[in-house]
Amino acid sequence: MGIFKKAGTTPKAHLAEFKFDEEHNLGDTITVELFNDTEFVDVVGTSKGKGFQGVVKRHGFGGVGQSTHGQDDRLRKPGSIGACSYPAKVFKGMRMGGQMGGDRVTTQNLRVLKVIPEHNLILVKGSCAGCNGSTVLIEK
Repeated sequence: MGIFKKAGTTPKAHLAEFKFDEEHNLGDTITVELFNDTEFVDVVGTSKGKGFQGVVKRHGFGGVGQSTHGQDDRLRKPGSIGACSYPAKVFKGMRMGGQMGGDRVTTQNLRVLKVIPEHNLILVKGSCAGCNGSTVLIEK
């Protein structure tokens, strides 16, 4: 609340800090007119969270062998994850099941198709990380 009071504006849903070459004051409204002469932009967003996923979905593993010849319950398992008595540990970075998604993702060099200043819209060709209605950051 102190930042909004100092800027002389009402509280907003999202708060972000930007570095500019030009001079801007605290609480100024930034519009899409910044991107009028820009051809390509980078878009930063948070990818969709998928929860805990196994190695087949998370890393594209093929599973262990066939579904026959004694393969009872190992169709979507990762297989061996390390050696035996030496080095007697699992190395860091081993691809295993775990939390998937929910990461900060930057998509670079997306083409700016059109800037519509009267509606404060920018049309970008390409995919942006995140679900519908999520907040993204557009960088020159």
